[in-house]
Amino acid sequence: MNIQMVQVVLDQYGLREVAGEADNPGIMEMAKECGFTHYKHDEIAWCSLLMNWAAFKTGYQRSNSLAARSWLGIGEPTETPQMGDIVVFWRISPDGPYGHVGLYIGTRNGLIYVLAGNQGNEVSIVGFTTEKLLGYRRLSLLAA
Repeated sequence: MNIQMVQVVLDQYGLREVAGEADNPGIMEMAKECGFTHYKHDEIAWCSLLMNWAAFKTGYQRSNSLAARSWLGIGEPTETPQMGDIVVFWRISPDGPYGHVGLYIGTRNGLIYVLAGNQGNEVSIVGFTTEKLLGYRRLSLLAA
């Protein structure tokens, strides 16, 4: 169970992107800390940014990519997710490049509950149907 990443992301609960020309300094600082120097505006998808930042803060493996589907190649796949495991969904098309990534919180009433950024433009917990699930990944701590 990856409680460390869950706690780091929960500490950002409610963090919102700013519409228009302005940017939320908190999101922009996450990008800077993770080395995403090409990330210029908080209206660019930031779910993977938040996961990379939380992994960076806690010493877990990172995808080092802003693409949500990049997480499908990090850690180990699991069919029995635990709280804090990475969960990846497809967007637009199951075969396309777009996705969404967050931390698995639990499953209830047929929905997968995910703690992530860029859900309604903020850090929140949202339930997703299983039909868009691409996979669960269990991260490991990086060697010291």
